[in-house]
Amino acid sequence: MVDTPVLEAIGVSRHFDVSRPWLQRALNREPRRFLRAVDNVSFAVPRGTTLSLVGESGCGKSTVARLSVGLYEPTSGDIRFEGQDLAAARADSRLRRKMNMIFQDPYASLNPRWRVRDIVAEPIRAFALLSGDAAITARVGELLTQVGLAPADGEKYPHEFSGGQRQRISIARALSSAPDFLVCDEPTSALDVSVQAQILNLMRDLQARLNLTYLFISHNLAVVRHMSDALGVMYLGRIVELGPAETIFARPLHPYTRLLLEAIPDIERVGTPRTPVGGEVPSPIAPPPGCPFHPRCPLANDRCRSEKPAHIHVEGVDVACHAVQEGRV
Repeated sequence: MVDTPVLEAIGVSRHFDVSRPWLQRALNREPRRFLRAVDNVSFAVPRGTTLSLVGESGCGKSTVARLSVGLYEPTSGDIRFEGQDLAAARADSRLRRKMNMIFQDPYASLNPRWRVRDIVAEPIRAFALLSGDAAITARVGELLTQVGLAPADGEKYPHEFSGGQRQRISIARALSSAPDFLVCDEPTSALDVSVQAQILNLMRDLQARLNLTYLFISHNLAVVRHMSDALGVMYLGRIVELGPAETIFARPLHPYTRLLLEAIPDIERVGTPRTPVGGEVPSPIAPPPGCPFHPRCPLANDRCRSEKPAHIHVEGVDVACHAVQEGRV
């Protein structure tokens, strides 16, 4: 029997109405305009694993993160949490507490007027997981210790900590509801390299000890390689390549994935010619016809410019690329 994925997205799209006010549109005879942030995305995250989504800024990664915890509702498609529709799961407090989110900027996500003990204890009180101040205080101390802080740090305010310590507080708060699933939206991008390594190692250790499932959002492929079991590469709202992380890193198929991997700093390749990712990401309000990557793709042909590629399964990886399908890669 195959275990039900903790999170499953099936043909999910999310569009935002960015039209000008009705009167201005009427005077100028303009149609409504929609930003296609996420376009027909499908994936599954098995229990105890990490699926990472990578891509350039504006590709829709953070929108997928917010869709995955119900902060946005999909325009179309279905999202299932532990086999149930996400909307129904969020209406059930027992299931809602099993999902949480770690945000990109730890300082912006922590209430500056609250002491750390109250920040970490908020989910415990909201879900009535414990009763009595003594039990809650003891649990907060355990959580702070678990993320490498001291129980006494609960008396301080967020501004008294460094960036890495604030992210540890965010992780402690995310763990306080005893979740099964965490969405990590670029949790280390605001930190320096040495602190990034500490936070990533902490997250891997917590995943092993608590059997956590992660949806990890990042633009840093070096970070993703350290964290991931599976990898999804996003471009202009679509997943263009999805499969086991080591398989994609060892043999990337999609031209965009190849160009991203070329950009990873590697001391062993000093002096080796590299192909940079040229051009600009097209507007998601008016995406190009055909394959969205064709204006920047060195392998694009007439079919790429007119026909949107479907996903095909090649060597254990799902990829949307005419060049792969035709054997031109």
